[in-house]
Amino acid sequence: MLRLTELKLPLDHPDEALRPAIVQRLGIDDAELLTFSVFKRSYDARKKFGDMPFIYTLDCEVKDEAALLARLSDDKHVGPAPDIAYKPVGKAAAPLDERPIVVGFGPCGIFAALILAQAGLRPIVLERGKEVRQRTKDTWGLWRKNVLDPESNVQFGEGGAGTFSDGKLYSQIKDPQHHGRKVLQEFVKAGAPEEILYVSKPHIGTFRLTGVVATMREEIKALGGEVRFQQRVSDLLIDDEQLQGVVLESGEQILSRHVVLALGHSSRDTFRMLHARGVFLEAKPFSVGFRIEHPQSLIDRARLGKYAGHPKLGAADYKLVHHASNGRSVYSFCMCPGGTVVAATSEPERVVTNGMSQYSRNERNANAGIVVGITPEQDYPGGPLAGVELQERLESHAYVLGGRNYEAPGQLVGDFIKGEPSTALGDVQPSYKPGVKLGDLAPSLPDFAIEAIREALPAFGKQIKGFDLADAVLTGIETRTSSPVRITRGDNLQSLNLKGLYPAGEGAGYAGGILSAGVDGIRVAEAVARDMLGLQR
Repeated sequence: MLRLTELKLPLDHPDEALRPAIVQRLGIDDAELLTFSVFKRSYDARKKFGDMPFIYTLDCEVKDEAALLARLSDDKHVGPAPDIAYKPVGKAAAPLDERPIVVGFGPCGIFAALILAQAGLRPIVLERGKEVRQRTKDTWGLWRKNVLDPESNVQFGEGGAGTFSDGKLYSQIKDPQHHGRKVLQEFVKAGAPEEILYVSKPHIGTFRLTGVVATMREEIKALGGEVRFQQRVSDLLIDDEQLQGVVLESGEQILSRHVVLALGHSSRDTFRMLHARGVFLEAKPFSVGFRIEHPQSLIDRARLGKYAGHPKLGAADYKLVHHASNGRSVYSFCMCPGGTVVAATSEPERVVTNGMSQYSRNERNANAGIVVGITPEQDYPGGPLAGVELQERLESHAYVLGGRNYEAPGQLVGDFIKGEPSTALGDVQPSYKPGVKLGDLAPSLPDFAIEAIREALPAFGKQIKGFDLADAVLTGIETRTSSPVRITRGDNLQSLNLKGLYPAGEGAGYAGGILSAGVDGIRVAEAVARDMLGLQR
């Protein structure tokens, strides 16, 4: 198999134009091209007012590949395709007496359990929330009826926080073993659109993710795994710095010397339990800010120019960074084209926002977090849980500012920049449910964050025309951008001071998003499998 890169075709090219373009580019007869597949397809948004072609990377099988590669040896865009096939670390010849435990069934826990099940190790999954379809009903209970279920919401339940998001499947992590490809392939196998294997910024969207997650659960069970819902781990069984198992809230004990701790970033009670039991934790940086909403059409025009609305491009996204004069960095986070702002609290009497899109991305507004980076050294000195405590204080205050009924505090961008409270909406209607209470967002975050965001919004308006639109809406607050805690692990991927505990994913501080969490779940599961099967790394 050879790989061909930088093959360009017009946006409106028919599917059948790809094969003759490959043949012409390689300088071969049509019969010599045996098969081909698209590995990646992207476009360059900087060319929005000129030609904006699709740019392809393709894997091709041809007759006499060696001779063709020799003839094109000086062509940097033609070469052997890398081997990116997933290679399992091993498989149990027969069922083992011990079964590994996976705590949490978000993206990290799902892939950890899947890899362990594929290795014949029959994992036991313990998820504090409910299965994904019941969880969806409970989540809508907060959005439509102002009723929160603390154990079944945007944060807790099958699929994790990523289920109620844009479903982005791209990341900037280093992935030398191509585990990200394994993640995408398993999603496609479970019913995700095949295009996620090759589009430059793949996403699934909430409604499709629910079905994909449920299918993957059944695959784990078919391979001998067990998935148990509404099972909150409340304690650990420890003997001489060796983990022996877990204790459930019901009092039930489950023994295992191999536990994958795939917590979400909102498992604050579990963080406190780990701290009380002496597991090594440390505070880590995260970010705080607001959600901003614009008409999606405004973003499309600014980003795609004359190609705005092109059916093959879909809704446009953006990524922005501003280094403020007070030394703080402000950036866009988790941008959701054609999506909605959602209530994402998991605790009573607290307000926190997130963004969500469906696969179609066809809602009226674009939204993104506009957030400021904060650090334990500068902003929340103290113990390892100081960041958790800061989040809780900010979210509790946002609940008060919103009217104590899970409505969120909000303000128009023009008023926010001028430092004046908002009293009425303009042309942009906020999408957050249960609702938005207009006022002044300045009291909701530390002064340095407000100052930095006020400076950043006009600067972003110079990069994306209309970004500082006076009628654009800010909704507060965004605090759960990443885990405020790292459950530190060593090179063997186990806790620094508790053998057998494998911290993993976003809650442990080792991932940020669906893809990176899935990749980390695979890496940790491989470490568990090697240890259980007695294999060398």
